[in-house]
Amino acid sequence: MIKFLDLAGQYNSIKEEIDGAIHKTLNDSAFIGGARVKNFEESFAHYQHSKYCVGVGNGTDAIEIALEALALPKGSEVIVPANSFIASSEAVTRSGLKVVFCDNEPNNYTISISSLKEKITSKTSAIIAVHLYGHPADMDTILKLAQQHNLKVVEDCAQAHAAEYRGCRVGAIGHIGTFSFYPGKNLGAYGDGGAIVTNDKTLSIRARMIANHGRKEKYDHTFEGRNSRLDGLQAAVLSVKLKHLDLWTEKRIQLAKEYLDLLEGIDGLILPKREEWAKQVYHLFVIRVSERDKLKEFLSDNDIQSGVHYPIALPKLEAYGYIKDDCSNFSACKQDRDLLSLPIGEHLSIEDIQFVCSKIKQFFSTKFI
Repeated sequence: MIKFLDLAGQYNSIKEEIDGAIHKTLNDSAFIGGARVKNFEESFAHYQHSKYCVGVGNGTDAIEIALEALALPKGSEVIVPANSFIASSEAVTRSGLKVVFCDNEPNNYTISISSLKEKITSKTSAIIAVHLYGHPADMDTILKLAQQHNLKVVEDCAQAHAAEYRGCRVGAIGHIGTFSFYPGKNLGAYGDGGAIVTNDKTLSIRARMIANHGRKEKYDHTFEGRNSRLDGLQAAVLSVKLKHLDLWTEKRIQLAKEYLDLLEGIDGLILPKREEWAKQVYHLFVIRVSERDKLKEFLSDNDIQSGVHYPIALPKLEAYGYIKDDCSNFSACKQDRDLLSLPIGEHLSIEDIQFVCSKIKQFFSTKFI
């Protein structure tokens, strides 16, 4: 079986380190806050080229808290790309703001600059730049537009740990950035977890207060906040995994190169494009095939797991009232039926990728479609 994800295998490869970190945390009863959370926040901030990091309960909370910390006008519009997980957009709505969807670039799947320009109005207050599948968005152009229109930029880095834009790791390029440590991420916890990064000290202080009941000292609350804190056990696990992230990332890049080399030139199969200024970390390796479901079934029959991210573009979800109007012509709203995520990760070998590619070539050569 070629597994899409192998968390058990990853754990076993670093079992002694993980078990030791968990045991120490349990022995110290350091469950909320404390040195382990502080150490991870400092390490992750340094790793992501950021001055400040605030650990929170999960990636969705990270976006909501980031938006609240920015103090955007209630009811103002926040632009979100149509191809993303719902956390990118639900955080906007649940923060008392209005989601406005824009399209994605057709081949690297990040936010479309031309569509973004069309969506900016006098009501727009912020842009959420999602570094989807591990490919950074075009941050220079996004920041230039934001400056022209006095907008804030939130980087949604849930799939982009270690990704780089022009040599700088994503997260603190815009005003504020958010991360998820969901177990399946490139840097994943053993439960929920998230983080906010920024180079703005005031934003970091406010985000930390929001995440901790709006308090500056115990029982001294400046405003009403919420309870969203990265716990000590997850921080301990993440600190161990962070030491291995560079090696795991390079393995993903190596495997992606093998896919790109072996699958190039197949008629009817569209490969992901990497911009020359981007370090793409391949949280997902996503191809497009018109007969996606048939290929997925064929791969499954050959003991190859695959996934679909995401089968329904956000504007087409019931949650948003099936928005049609000017979203119907989005590439994202047409490509969602064609997207297929192939297995990728440090648990796989070059030979595994070669086997997957051989089966994909067989699918096309024998005209299963």
